[in-house]
Amino acid sequence: MTLLFCIISFNTTQVIAQEIPLVYDAENSVAPFEVSIPTFEELPVIEMLPDPFAWTDGSGRSTLFADWGRRRMEIGAEIQHYEIGKKPERPDSITADYRNDTLRVHITVNGETLTLTSAIILPEGEGPFPAVIGIGRPSGSLPPHLFTSRNIAQISFNFTEVMAWQQKRGEEPINRLYPDLIHMGAYSAWSWGVSRLIDGLELVKDQLPVDLRRLAITGCSFAGKMALYAAAFDERIALTIAQESGGGGAAAWRVSETLGEVETLARTSHVWFMEEMFQFSDAVGKLPFDHHELMAMIAPRALLCLGNPDYEWLADESGYVSSKAAKKVWETFGIADRFGFSIVADHGHCMLPEVQQPEVEAFLDKFLLGYKTVNTNIEIHPYPEVDYRKWIQW
Repeated sequence: MTLLFCIISFNTTQVIAQEIPLVYDAENSVAPFEVSIPTFEELPVIEMLPDPFAWTDGSGRSTLFADWGRRRMEIGAEIQHYEIGKKPERPDSITADYRNDTLRVHITVNGETLTLTSAIILPEGEGPFPAVIGIGRPSGSLPPHLFTSRNIAQISFNFTEVMAWQQKRGEEPINRLYPDLIHMGAYSAWSWGVSRLIDGLELVKDQLPVDLRRLAITGCSFAGKMALYAAAFDERIALTIAQESGGGGAAAWRVSETLGEVETLARTSHVWFMEEMFQFSDAVGKLPFDHHELMAMIAPRALLCLGNPDYEWLADESGYVSSKAAKKVWETFGIADRFGFSIVADHGHCMLPEVQQPEVEAFLDKFLLGYKTVNTNIEIHPYPEVDYRKWIQW
């Protein structure tokens, strides 16, 4: 009887996984709706990691996948309100052209035009090819051969064309289009830029042979955070590889507070986030979300987080706990193979070691190339003594 139950359970999980999309055709699969946002004074203190399945209004929780689209939009509304600022919507006037191996996307708002310029490396052949958006350079901080050997196109996202690494508020390229958004954090602006780049890819799809349903994004360190935010707020990204993203990325603010010299909320860059976020510097427990939920917003799409415990500032113990909490979402929907993490020492920052390459290759092969039998159930870490369960009370 027990064996029969296990077989039925396995088959049910397989059916569920087949029904749950790997990617979406729209930036947001759920239409925007109003979310009730408490004031700082009204927020309760939540000592442990908040329940990603609990409705914002306190009316209960749902683990049904049918409700997840709405719930992830609630989490997104909280992150925008308390942490990074509202991501501007897609403007009506966007044009794009592709020539000389370069994509140019022109975004016009309020009579001002911002142009994104992306160098593109295409494999030989007709395509269409899966593609990776590399933050800063076509492959991000990952070795280019991982993509060239798989006939994966590489597309650079030049984030400084939207906002500088250390923004001067009100003086950035995006501020010409949105002069009122001086308060916005860089991760809102950069996420907007990635979405507009994808808009451009859609506009030139007849000239540029990229498979828009097999699109990845990757970056390391501050760009690892950027990859997480970009994918959380754009459901057209099928695979995210966030490399050594640290505090403000995979690491949970609450857990990082209990560690040593790490990137806590109070210590992170003020220009990457809204100034208003720093009212939580001495009250992190009042945040209604944490970064396991930022990662969870990427579900049901694929996510691989890479860590490097040699650098204390990255708070990888916190990243481990946060990843274990986030994975509960993928597990709940029967798609645990779409989330993995690998925290490996003995290499430089943003220098992927050979020992970590198989994990990246597995996610590329499964979620960009479509090799369904590849094993992506990856949990590699140096923290066997860390009790992650105490942070998860749901």
